[in-house]
Amino acid sequence: MSDFPIFPPQASTSAPQVDALYFFLLAVSVFFSLLIASLLLFFALRYRRREGSATPPPPPHAMALEVAWTLIPLAIVLVIFGWGTSVYFHISRPPDDTMDILVVGKRWMWKLQHLSGRREINELHVPSGRAVKLTMTSEDVIHAFYVPAFRIKADVVPGRYTTTWFRATTPGRYHLFCAEYCGTKHSEMGGWVTVMEPAEFEAWLAGTTPGEATPASAGERLFSSLGCVACHRKDSMGRGPILDGLYGRSVKLQDGSTVPVDEAYLRESIVNPGAKIVAGYAALMPTFRGLVTEEGILQLIEYIKSLAPQEGAPAPVGAPSPPAAGSPAAKGGPAS
Repeated sequence: MSDFPIFPPQASTSAPQVDALYFFLLAVSVFFSLLIASLLLFFALRYRRREGSATPPPPPHAMALEVAWTLIPLAIVLVIFGWGTSVYFHISRPPDDTMDILVVGKRWMWKLQHLSGRREINELHVPSGRAVKLTMTSEDVIHAFYVPAFRIKADVVPGRYTTTWFRATTPGRYHLFCAEYCGTKHSEMGGWVTVMEPAEFEAWLAGTTPGEATPASAGERLFSSLGCVACHRKDSMGRGPILDGLYGRSVKLQDGSTVPVDEAYLRESIVNPGAKIVAGYAALMPTFRGLVTEEGILQLIEYIKSLAPQEGAPAPVGAPSPPAAGSPAAKGGPAS
């Protein structure tokens, strides 16, 4: 039975926290289930109606008992809430020094790409001891990226970006599943996550196929082939906003509102450019919905993220100046 453990191994920094909360909930549930069942049986036998016995008077009001059975469960629930909130914030907020990987779910496979260019299908190689952030989307229906040994599960939704992260602790090979029913071959949509020692992982990553493009370089080629360079020039003469240095800032729209430039805004600007028009520009950009795959959109976004501000170039229209060093970084985004 060693091949079929009741619980998967704890192979990430989040796993012990999730398990501790889970076992606490299990212990509370078992304790109160046994307590209530025992009291119910005891009272049913002890105070059962006997033949010929008179009806007893109503019991006196017990304020202390009522306060106790109200405050004790309330305290337990508040502990669960606080503990669960702490675990939730830990697993939903990736640290700043993550290794980023792009993930596209498609019936019935997982397509993954490292920022170095290395591609994988239904396989993911990561180093132990390093935080890994997954930016995920779907090409068709809702999927769910689930690695039981890491205690992570996140929906992968078409038309949106979702993220999850983990820090693997133990080298090994761990099951990857789709945890959302996605069609007839849902049960076949799985794979493996291989956790390697850092030096071993670097050697594996160095084995990238010669000529295999990074997401940013593939996005640059796609940016040129789609003719985006005609409008998004590096000077102020283009019909679209300057993209250099725009990611991570914020832009002012025609309606006076301000939005951050993040992955979600960039994607929307590509597939629905008329949704948010930057102040100072006309709604001229055509939609690229259906012309660019989800993988291509991720590559375009990585290319835009890689564009550093040009020295001496004019600031993008509607883009506030970047925050001063040491202040919280403002998010920002391109436009249509």
